Amino acid sequence: MTKDKIYFASDFHLGSPNLEESHKREKLIVQWLTEIEKDAKAIYLVGDIFDFWFEYKKVIPKGFVRFLGKLAELTDNGIAVHFFVGNHDLWMQDYLEKEVGITVHHKNITIREGGKAIFIGHGDGLGKGDYFYKFLRKIFTSKICQWTFARLHPNFAFSLAHTWSKSGRKSKGASFISNEKEILYGYCKEQQSINPVDYYVFGHRHFPLELKVDEKATYINTGDWLQHYTYAVLDNGKLELKTYSK
Repeated sequence: MTKDKIYFASDFHLGSPNLEESHKREKLIVQWLTEIEKDAKAIYLVGDIFDFWFEYKKVIPKGFVRFLGKLAELTDNGIAVHFFVGNHDLWMQDYLEKEVGITVHHKNITIREGGKAIFIGHGDGLGKGDYFYKFLRKIFTSKICQWTFARLHPNFAFSLAHTWSKSGRKSKGASFISNEKEILYGYCKEQQSINPVDYYVFGHRHFPLELKVDEKATYINTGDWLQHYTYAVLDNGKLELKTYSK
């Protein structure tokens, strides 16, 4: 079978809300990855794959064995796996690149596949508004903040981080009101007037969306795997949202 499809998914939030529920979701995600590997040319994981991630010099978060093993299998078999850091896993460094063989992206990128230009990013911090988060993100991504956090014992540090992650998910709405109130849609409109593309792919919102930006471009949000189990696939130059049947 020809491997020519490009897959996009985001917001797995592995590790949340507890070990039992995370394991169930992890097994489902691995099942999905196993099913799509037969025709996948590349897989783009568009942020917040982990509910929290931090790499000490010799310590990484406990768990995710099935998922990480599956990613290693995919890359070993020649399938390109790209990981975009989100607001929950923005402290990712090079461990997964070296051990699993994926490519980690800390910035938005534009790719060309199937004759289409596709702008990809997690989506956090883009567009107008959300200024408090943008301020916090500058602090969290600073080397001073990361150095300070690394001085904490992992037991305490990870407990603190998961508490923060939980409160962050509760405070962020995941419903769609209108195009005008969708910050990422507004960002797409602005970006399209500067550097037009065919598709914008984001995560972050936890809500699957497919909105026309103009006659040329479409904004697609991949939703999440906490409630919606949605993903996007590029096939023959057409990018569509799909729902994984559990």
